[in-house]
Amino acid sequence: MNRPHMLVIAAALGVAFSQTVLAAPAAELAGNPLATASSLPFHYPAFDKIKDEHFIPAFNEGMRQQLKEIEAIANNKAAPSFDNTVVAMEKSGALLTRVQTVFYNLQGANTNDKLDAIDSEMSPKLAAHSDAIFLNPKLWARVKSLYEKRESLKLDAESKHLLERYHTDFVRAGAQLSAADKEKLKAINGDIAKLQTAFTQNVLKETNASALVVDSRAELAGMSDAAIDAAAAAAKAKGMDGKFLVAVVNTSGQPPLAELTNRATREKLMALSLARGSRGGEFDSRELVLKIAKARAEKATLLGYANFAAYSLEDQTAHDTASVNKLLSELAKPAVNNARKEAADLQAVVDAEKGGFQIGAADWAYYTDKVRAQRFAFDENQLKPYFELDNVLINGVFYAANKLYGLTFKERKDLPVYNPDVRVFDVFDADGKQLAIFLADMYARSNKQGGAWMNEYISQSSLLGTHSVVANHLNIPKPPAGEPTLLTYDEVKTAFHEFGHALHGMFSNVKYPRFSGTSVPRDFVEYPSQVNEMWAVWPAVLSNYAKHYKTGAPMPKELLDKVIASKKFNQGFMTTEYLAASLLDQRWHQLTPAQIPTDVLGFEAQSLKDMGVDFAPVPPRYRTTYFSHSFSGGYSAGYYAYLWSEKLDADTVEWFKENGGLQRKNGDWFRAKLLSRGGTDDAMNLFRNFRGRDPVIEPLLDRRGLK
Repeated sequence: MNRPHMLVIAAALGVAFSQTVLAAPAAELAGNPLATASSLPFHYPAFDKIKDEHFIPAFNEGMRQQLKEIEAIANNKAAPSFDNTVVAMEKSGALLTRVQTVFYNLQGANTNDKLDAIDSEMSPKLAAHSDAIFLNPKLWARVKSLYEKRESLKLDAESKHLLERYHTDFVRAGAQLSAADKEKLKAINGDIAKLQTAFTQNVLKETNASALVVDSRAELAGMSDAAIDAAAAAAKAKGMDGKFLVAVVNTSGQPPLAELTNRATREKLMALSLARGSRGGEFDSRELVLKIAKARAEKATLLGYANFAAYSLEDQTAHDTASVNKLLSELAKPAVNNARKEAADLQAVVDAEKGGFQIGAADWAYYTDKVRAQRFAFDENQLKPYFELDNVLINGVFYAANKLYGLTFKERKDLPVYNPDVRVFDVFDADGKQLAIFLADMYARSNKQGGAWMNEYISQSSLLGTHSVVANHLNIPKPPAGEPTLLTYDEVKTAFHEFGHALHGMFSNVKYPRFSGTSVPRDFVEYPSQVNEMWAVWPAVLSNYAKHYKTGAPMPKELLDKVIASKKFNQGFMTTEYLAASLLDQRWHQLTPAQIPTDVLGFEAQSLKDMGVDFAPVPPRYRTTYFSHSFSGGYSAGYYAYLWSEKLDADTVEWFKENGGLQRKNGDWFRAKLLSRGGTDDAMNLFRNFRGRDPVIEPLLDRRGLK
């Protein structure tokens, strides 16, 4: 779940989405649609009424209101109680949460220069606002006193866990620091907020500035005519009539590399991709990387930790750097060995064709398709006609959710959207009652963050009486008008993956907003979504959606069999590129302030070498200078989480298979024991309650061909 921004307050305080304890809006908010909760179903945002100029006054008033509420809690003359302290905090900040949620979701999915400027202005203010709450000594004293007598308060399990969680949040935010150190921490937090915002904006702008531009159709040979026409139209839109523009996506690897027959073009595209953020100019990210790494290290040291990774991991299911380092190092050698074997297979094809060159990063995807075609007698292009977007979504993703959980979906056109391509669906539970509203934002745009992610506009909470409004975002290239949207196999898996996050949000059945939906440790949040990927190739599901977009003919069984047989194919590459990025993330965040280097690329190269993953044909999935997961804040010291979660996922897939697969009884059990529970218990306890034991690693090793 790649969230472009972490909501500063909502990540820690379970703040309200309803009008509970909402002070009267200030005069400057008159007519501002953010001033009160939306009157649309489930408080769905009134996108048609929200303008850029509404955000700053709503932010400022939201912070003012919440601080007033917090002061009332902290200065309450009554003895601290769970209700007058913890529950009161859960209900605080309704306006601020509303504006934050809408703003940051739009800023990730549909930004513009004004929103970017607002982000730059507000991020340090929001960091200071968070500090004003968590570093409030009177508020901390109340939380601490309740925590110390928690066993005698006769709280239910969720309430007791909430009190313990708040205590942890305050401690980790610096509540126990001296007054002088609190001031230092406030300054560091403000710097980090500004730097992360600048990095996020730089990455998007640099990605747009790094598009491949060529002069002739011949240079794009191998791409479809429709894709080349789209490249011509993109160039024309940028004032380069007669040229061809191919946009760059946020990962190191670029989709056209699998198709381009012209090696010079492939190498140019790969070079553009790998150089992002390190080629000088206004969007160079190297200085930002060093400042972010140092500021985070200083924060960790101030809070008493060896480094930022130690600080971050303490609050995850991994708990410490040793556990993460052990997992990554154990997999690095077999992964690279597999990648080298795969490279030898690719080189054999190059040599057989008398190519006269050594396989490089620009060649991997292209020759991988050739080896796949030889070994399994198919290539990715044979699959795409069977993966039309509407079929994948309605007859695949939604169909699986219906069979497993009893959900039904009804598209509606009456609710406003922030972009015409966004689709909206009412989601109904098995009993016919509406469960949630789901937004599907599937197409790439130049003003949209890269990657794929889920976000919530409204989170479920029985305390506040709210239901989920969730969205999935993908970055599928939009075809020319009249052309079908045909997906790659990876894009299909991504659609199922992100909907797994959506299910986690929609199925939430908790009291307190602090625990709603995906409010779980970062190295656990990817687990349910990865499990949902299994249904993409489950025979009953795939046969329902994998139909030729022209003829309606089902995907031939022999083609599906080849897809299944090839699942371990190229796993050396995929595991190595992921591990390289994960290890870089850890190396940067396991530094002390004194160890921060001066040469970003030099440190990166030495780190990859030290860790044994410096294999040039397989660059890291993200290089440091465009590694948004790591340096924009969402997954800092946490990119390993996908692999950590996959261990749980692989074990869970085996459970589903052992118990009959796509059946309501299985879905209902997974929902009841895990998906509906949010963060109401220790994450690994939730897994044990579902699985009946701790996870084992063998299914993961088998899946990735690493036994």
